[in-house]
Amino acid sequence: MSDTTPGGLSAGNAQITGADSGTLTHVDEHGAVRMVDVSAKADTQRIATAEGFIFMHRDTLDMIVEGTAAKGDVLACARVAGIMGCKQTSSLIPMCHPLNLTKSKCDLEPILPGQREDGRVGIHAVMTTGVTGKTGIEMEALTGVSIALLTVYDMCKAVDRGMEICDVRLLRKEGGKTGLWTRD
Repeated sequence: MSDTTPGGLSAGNAQITGADSGTLTHVDEHGAVRMVDVSAKADTQRIATAEGFIFMHRDTLDMIVEGTAAKGDVLACARVAGIMGCKQTSSLIPMCHPLNLTKSKCDLEPILPGQREDGRVGIHAVMTTGVTGKTGIEMEALTGVSIALLTVYDMCKAVDRGMEICDVRLLRKEGGKTGLWTRD
């Protein structure tokens, strides 16, 4: 068995570090993955917001905005899918704790011609999730926004297989031991 993680870092010592916490909490002293024990942590209110984009042909965006997609209301379906995706995060990502969400909101806004310097059009998704609990909610926000964008792709792929999902990222998280974090 190797002494290194897939990223090449030594797994058997405390030198494996994360950007915020100083150590990778999902790796034990032997390099094995594990779900972190959060039982001793205090419940705090936690909120996270993530965003992502799906770019497409102008005709595809027009179809979505006009509500003429063959599969139905693309944005309504994607909003519901995003919320459902948040609730399934622990089933999809092995080391995530199941959380009782207290908030889940998915906003989808068309990016119209002329709104971006690069001329691209599409949909901008923003997912905000909340929980009162012992562990963070960032993965739920990221999962939800990803599922919302994938749903847009699924509902429109028959007319535009070249759609591109981009820049899925955390924008903000608050609560817990590390407090507030925002993307610069």
